[in-house]
Amino acid sequence: MTELLSNYLGGQWLNGNGAGTPLFDPVTGAELVRVDATGLDLAAGFAFAREQGGSALRAMTYQARGALLSAIVKVLQANRDAYYEIATANSGTVQTDSAVDIDGGIYTLGVYAKMGESLGARHFLVDGEATKLGKDPLFQSQHLLSPTRGVALFINAFNFPSWGLWEKAAPALLSGVPVIIKPATTTAWLTQRMVKDVVDAGVLPAGALSVICGSSAGLLDQLQPFDVLSFTGSADTAAVIRSHPAVTERSVRINIEADSINSALLLPGEGADSEAFGLFVKEVAREMTVKSGQKCTAIRRALVPEALYAAAAQAISARLAKTVVGNPRNETVRMGALVNRAQLNTAKEGLAYLSVQTETLHDGSATPLVDADAAVSCCMAPTLLGTRNAAGSDAADRVHDTEVFGPVATLVPYRDLAHALQLVRRGLGSLVCSLYGQDPHALAQAAGELADSHGRVHIISPDVAALQTGHGNVMPQSLHGGPGRAGGGEELGGQRALNFYHRRSAVQASTAVLSQLNPA
Repeated sequence: MTELLSNYLGGQWLNGNGAGTPLFDPVTGAELVRVDATGLDLAAGFAFAREQGGSALRAMTYQARGALLSAIVKVLQANRDAYYEIATANSGTVQTDSAVDIDGGIYTLGVYAKMGESLGARHFLVDGEATKLGKDPLFQSQHLLSPTRGVALFINAFNFPSWGLWEKAAPALLSGVPVIIKPATTTAWLTQRMVKDVVDAGVLPAGALSVICGSSAGLLDQLQPFDVLSFTGSADTAAVIRSHPAVTERSVRINIEADSINSALLLPGEGADSEAFGLFVKEVAREMTVKSGQKCTAIRRALVPEALYAAAAQAISARLAKTVVGNPRNETVRMGALVNRAQLNTAKEGLAYLSVQTETLHDGSATPLVDADAAVSCCMAPTLLGTRNAAGSDAADRVHDTEVFGPVATLVPYRDLAHALQLVRRGLGSLVCSLYGQDPHALAQAAGELADSHGRVHIISPDVAALQTGHGNVMPQSLHGGPGRAGGGEELGGQRALNFYHRRSAVQASTAVLSQLNPA
């Protein structure tokens, strides 16, 4: 029988008492490890994290906690090779895709480690300036941000077992809040291994970092009023979380990232020979293939002026045709597998659903696989769909309502800019929209129009072609999240990420008292 991965809870490594759920190689079908969390004393584990981990972290300054993050970075960097091996085996990703997850997580930790240094030897944060409460300035109100005295429970998605962990854990630990991670079962191995390496290195206080692999049953029942919950996953599961008594009765603070039908928009006035057109084509093709399209931020709808529909279809298809799909262990392969058979079947079902209202511009099913058996592997080559004309873009409601979590995107022609903006907004709230053009004024105007319905507007113009960080890349300095269908959550955004793990309060006192609240 394959290895059963242990859970780390209550300051000790524990095995579940069940047979465990197997994790598989999505290319070869080989069983890798098993995970199980049945029988764990969740109440005791959560209490230990709150009381032991929380007390130890809050006793430290932001500067000291930033040093902890720096130490975690060193541990992870020392074990990078092992993480890449696990990612290849369990997620089926090529090396460049594994880097987005592994190195992206380590980089994010580093950013928050430096932030801790800049916040200094403080135990809470001042929020804004003091404000006088009457004519006499002697008596004023000062708002403070204090670390919440609870735990942070993370229920994470399968596509980023490293980055999904550290982009949440970094600001939580820096804030002084202990973390309990429930990784998605399918790819839990990498998350568990990273936590194990950090625990074995003795970097953090006992109870500051825990991991539970397996079922999430009972986790929400343990949440108390000062705990926080961050969830990344489907809108259906998000709805269940929102209705749980922990939220409705105990007012647990939640952050949710759900479905997102992201867009890329080529502005009017560009020709098929323009640099902006080339940047648009390159980014759409890249976002379809990076991590096999399994990114919450991937481009799902690519909007072009109706006159450029045929040219865009041909150019994007030509790039996709060069994508070598198959076993990531083969050096010629540039796109690996979907994470498991269930995700493959779901993606194919979604593709069939969209195909009812679209035409196929590039058929991925005709792409041969390299070193992979189509009957066994979870490989799926990229497919580009299209809505034929502007009228078809209006009628194809499925394109604007359905996210296929795989290498599938739809080319959507529009009549004019007003029509394009209307089509983009039919996504009902997304994580990101990218804009392409050369006119700074037009790009700025479009960004202003779309900002309210997106967590991030990413503008790619020729002057930043070599500098831009990518439509789908989430940088810790910028906000990650989105309104409406995207879940209404906010993560990262530099120091803003710490707000979720703090409680805001107002202290009303004399200026003499207020001056002593938070000395440097």
